[in-house]
Amino acid sequence: MNLKINNNTESDLTEINELVSDFYPYAQERFGFNTPPTLTLQSDPANAVDPMGKTGAYNPSTREIMIYVDNRHPKDILRSFSHELVHHAQNCRGEFKNEIPTNERYAQTSDHLRKMEEEAYLQGQLCLRDYGDNKMNERTEKVIR
Repeated sequence: MNLKINNNTESDLTEINELVSDFYPYAQERFGFNTPPTLTLQSDPANAVDPMGKTGAYNPSTREIMIYVDNRHPKDILRSFSHELVHHAQNCRGEFKNEIPTNERYAQTSDHLRKMEEEAYLQGQLCLRDYGDNKMNERTEKVIR
């Protein structure tokens, strides 16, 4: 299933698009969803200078993942993408049903959404870690051969 990527920046994000496109099938298989989300790579200079600025967001009703990309390392962008893909998988499983975050403190005010955040942090990180380790092994094997 193809992932649609929107570049809402003035930057050439070819490297990011390639990384995301390579990572996506791995994460999709791991998280077990069939409906693709839409990914928007977003520039927001004011957000980029805020030490506690947003890194990403997921909209369950539109199935859109937004990742803020200004001044970020590609691996950090993938980390945010992986986290948001867990939320997409949760949405595909019907876990957002009647609870759509409407405020900044949703993870502190809803036990259900808090558990969903915990899953996204844990599974998103582990997925990216495993993907990265697999890529490292592939590169090492090519060098040894």
